[in-house]
Amino acid sequence: MSEARIRVRIAPSPTGEPHVGTAYVALINYAFARKHGGRFILRIEDTDRERSSKESEQAIIESLRWLGLEWDEGPDVGGDFGPYRQSERVHIYKEYAQRLVEIGAAYPCFCTPQKLEEIRQRQRAMKQNRGYDGTCRNIPPDEAKARIKAGEPHTIRLKMPLEGVTIINDLLRGEVVYPNEQIDDQVLLKSDGFPTYHLASVVDDHLMQITHVIRAEEWISSTPKHLVLYKAFGWDLPVFVHLPLLRNKDKSKISKRKNPVSIQYYRKIGILPQTLLNFLGLLGHSMPDEREVFSLEEFVREFSFERIKLGGPVFDLDKLFWLNGIRLRALKTEEIARLLRETVFSEETLISIVPLLRERIETLGEFMEKAFYFTHHALSVDVGLFFEAVKGMEKEVMLGLLKKMLENMHEIQVFSAQKIEEKMRALASETGVKTSDLFMLLRIAATGRKATPPLFETLEVLGRPMVCLRLQSAIEAINSAKKTH
Repeated sequence: MSEARIRVRIAPSPTGEPHVGTAYVALINYAFARKHGGRFILRIEDTDRERSSKESEQAIIESLRWLGLEWDEGPDVGGDFGPYRQSERVHIYKEYAQRLVEIGAAYPCFCTPQKLEEIRQRQRAMKQNRGYDGTCRNIPPDEAKARIKAGEPHTIRLKMPLEGVTIINDLLRGEVVYPNEQIDDQVLLKSDGFPTYHLASVVDDHLMQITHVIRAEEWISSTPKHLVLYKAFGWDLPVFVHLPLLRNKDKSKISKRKNPVSIQYYRKIGILPQTLLNFLGLLGHSMPDEREVFSLEEFVREFSFERIKLGGPVFDLDKLFWLNGIRLRALKTEEIARLLRETVFSEETLISIVPLLRERIETLGEFMEKAFYFTHHALSVDVGLFFEAVKGMEKEVMLGLLKKMLENMHEIQVFSAQKIEEKMRALASETGVKTSDLFMLLRIAATGRKATPPLFETLEVLGRPMVCLRLQSAIEAINSAKKTH
């Protein structure tokens, strides 16, 4: 590779709360760029029009900036290779998709959703590998042009080689070999004219002169398609680095269904940004002297890909809280007081809680006790309270309801009191459970109490990550309880 200045990027999708996995990948990109005098770039991949939101983009920007991972180019700071939002680059992707069609590296596909479902059902019945079967691959170009001119909806698909192998040279893993026959013809441009990740990321990485693509392990299976695109365009390859996935203690991939994964959640409960970066820096990477407490500057100085271990690093919350305790105890009293005022007792937090508690306190001193469950990250679950509050409900029925509530919480796009209530009333109707019983189960799981301020307003203030964590804790506690009714 040439001695060109190192340029790396992170490219999160603004489709939900900012993920700790994004922060982990950002930290590694940031450290590599800073150590070698390179450029660190933020690109927003917002071509999922149904799920992307400006609120999510802003949350990503605020969370990464809170951590101290400042970027050199991005949607809010500009740069020479913008725009840095993919939704503002759609015309570019259309141009490059058409170029691929013209050189025979891609083709229009006219298969409808119904046709694609028929293909999937046939493959399931015949126990074949699932993927697009190439129905439109050999349509003559003149026929395809005529159908497009007639207004027939279509996508653009990549024409993958049918034989041989594609070899990925990964900096951490060496050669990774994929048989081409196992890789289907991926959609590059959707029927609405918006690109898929595969086309957009390759085009952007080339045009933004990205030298090292450092991303999560889950993208390695997509890389053969990207290599075919680079070859079709005649472009030089970047260096690929696929980082090991963060894991739960049971070695499963971390996800919001098992542990809080929102950066905002950890900020809200009082984890210091230095702690979170320190903790992420320990995941799969070790310092030369094996020390566990270090600053961002020290991590940058000692960073090396050679020190990254491929075994899935464990996202151990006990370790995170231990690190935070060490850092908190090292602060001066005045600094801790300032941080409390900025987080747990910030004006924004208090203004959200006070309206819910003002009718329930007679002295200001009672506020702390009444507000406990708004700020503490976990609750001690009294299983007996569930069975006492909803008499006669079988344990398995209760577990099923709590699991459905958890699934529903993840599905709510805007986590507001109104949307939560609508979802929970629909769940009560769907399951045939009285709303009073379902709401009581939810109240106890989320707050540990049978009596609280208005339930849905309380849940909105708690936030989705906190509510989901407590629902999961309630499920685990009830599941292990001996009582069955």
